[in-house]
Amino acid sequence: MTNLVVIGLIGVAGGTLAGLFGVGGGTLFVPALTLVLGLTQLHAEASSLLAILPTALVGSWRHQRYGNVDLRAAAVVGAASIAGVEGGVQLAESLPEALLRRLFGILLALIAVQIVWRIHRRSGTIPR
Repeated sequence: MTNLVVIGLIGVAGGTLAGLFGVGGGTLFVPALTLVLGLTQLHAEASSLLAILPTALVGSWRHQRYGNVDLRAAAVVGAASIAGVEGGVQLAESLPEALLRRLFGILLALIAVQIVWRIHRRSGTIPR
C-alpha cells in the first residue's frame, strides 16, 4: 500500500511540474521511478509510456470537441508512432541497462539545453 501512495505522489508531482514547466512527464517520471522506487530503466520507461495514455486520450477527446484535431494527420502520426515505439522497444531491450541510463541522461541534458535556449531567445539573456 505504501508503494501505491508513493507512486501516486510521483504522478501528482510529475504532472504538476510538467504542466508548470512544459516538459514531458517522462523526463520527471522515469528518474523518479528509478531513483525512488528502484525500477530498472527499462521498466521505468515502459511505465511512463503507459501512464501517459489516459492523459493523451482525454486531451485528444477534448481537443476533438473543440475542433482542433486533424483526423488525417492524427492517423498518420499515430500509425508512425506505433512503428516508432516498436522499434524503440526492440532497441531498448537490446541495450545494456547502464547504456540505456546514460542515453536517457543525455536526453535530459539536451532537454535542459533546449529550455535554456528558448528562454535566451525570448529574453536575450541566459538565466543564472
